[in-house]
Amino acid sequence: MTSPQASQYTWAGRFSEPVSDLVKRYTASVDFDRRMWRQDIRASLAHARMLAKQGIISAQDLADIERGMAQVWQEIETGRFEWSLDLEDVHFNIEKRLTALVGDAGKRLHTGRSRNDQVATDIRLYLRDAIDAILTLLRDFQAAIVTLAEREAATPMPGFTHLQVAQPVTFGHHMLAYFEMFERDRERFADCRKRVNRLPLGAAALAGTTYPIDREFVAAELGFAGVCENSLDAVSDRDFAIEFCAACALFMTHISRLSEELVLWMSPRVGFIQIADRFCTGSSIMPQKKNPDVPELARGKTGRVNGHLIALLTLMKAQPLAYNKDNQEDKEPLFDAVDTVTDTLRIFIDMMGGITVKAEAMRAALTQGFATATDLADYLVKKGLPFRDAHEAVGHAVKAAEQKGVDLPQLSLAELQAFCPLVEADVFAVLSVEGSLAARRHIGGTAPETVRAAIARARQRLG
Repeated sequence: MTSPQASQYTWAGRFSEPVSDLVKRYTASVDFDRRMWRQDIRASLAHARMLAKQGIISAQDLADIERGMAQVWQEIETGRFEWSLDLEDVHFNIEKRLTALVGDAGKRLHTGRSRNDQVATDIRLYLRDAIDAILTLLRDFQAAIVTLAEREAATPMPGFTHLQVAQPVTFGHHMLAYFEMFERDRERFADCRKRVNRLPLGAAALAGTTYPIDREFVAAELGFAGVCENSLDAVSDRDFAIEFCAACALFMTHISRLSEELVLWMSPRVGFIQIADRFCTGSSIMPQKKNPDVPELARGKTGRVNGHLIALLTLMKAQPLAYNKDNQEDKEPLFDAVDTVTDTLRIFIDMMGGITVKAEAMRAALTQGFATATDLADYLVKKGLPFRDAHEAVGHAVKAAEQKGVDLPQLSLAELQAFCPLVEADVFAVLSVEGSLAARRHIGGTAPETVRAAIARARQRLG
């Protein structure tokens, strides 16, 4: 005889004693999966409409289910819904309340489906909604980057390799490099959405169902592009979640690279930018401090999201087909990845608009590392000197300038001619920062006019 305590569960008929309190706490997911309540109700309503269309439940049952779900929706939205740990998850909580409201019609809702395909459907619906929101935020973030790039399209700064001054670039050109990174991220999330957007519902527990269901109807109701073709794969696949977390990890890696530069540039030792006060904090002991906490924390959160990707890969690596309880552990990493990426984008959109560029400090830095040395070598090549010889001659010129404590343009014409007699008076236009920038007018180059053209193309890509 079934225990009265055990009978509160929809699956309790098989059991003769109640679940222990420890097991309840260990196995329950309602504390975190209840965020999917909207998706669960939407999927259940689509399933109910299909059941009614196919004559599996009556029109009255459908009407009762729709009425009851409307009340459940309203109760949850207004905070009056009572979530129960005893009911394990979001799905049982909603079903139990629906049944309390509409009776047998609520019990018939689960006909032709399992919690396995129900969970898989809800996760895909949730993730699809999350990706759509992230894509909108990403576009807004890229637009903020482009606005900053446009403002500083002609502002010279040192380009670095190995964190050593390499060649002049413009700050706008530097910012557009991040636009390209985040454009690839936007493409990845959009591509990931295509594989998220397939309907598992109808796979039931693992083998499909004996009821005459119409999966294509449900897919159309929920806006899915198609159905999962194999019932075993439909309930056990979490590739889409792993792929999403991989896209999140790469996005956060790009955020971390940008953050590293913002932190470095804001340091008084560099002093290229200021970040608005609302994104910084002070010190409890040092009154002069202004700490770039937002980009620093974003660097740290990158490790968190990378960890979620590894967690999901490890979760799936040894699972046999089909559904296993291990998959309950897919949600917390997935949800936190969504939250972290979403929150990061929201704050970075605002923060990019609060960056002040210190053009004088950037220009001063260009005098410290012989930034136009490559331009001098190219000049000599155009005068007829083989590149390797030009490279060597410029190396000697740099050494001499370093010993004198000056930059290359500060050497006299006679001094430069001592390293190569091909040097003429026109060399000083080549050695200037503006000359160096203007010479790189090809697509992808850093000439201000090219940067402005790239900004126009970027705006077109954003739509």
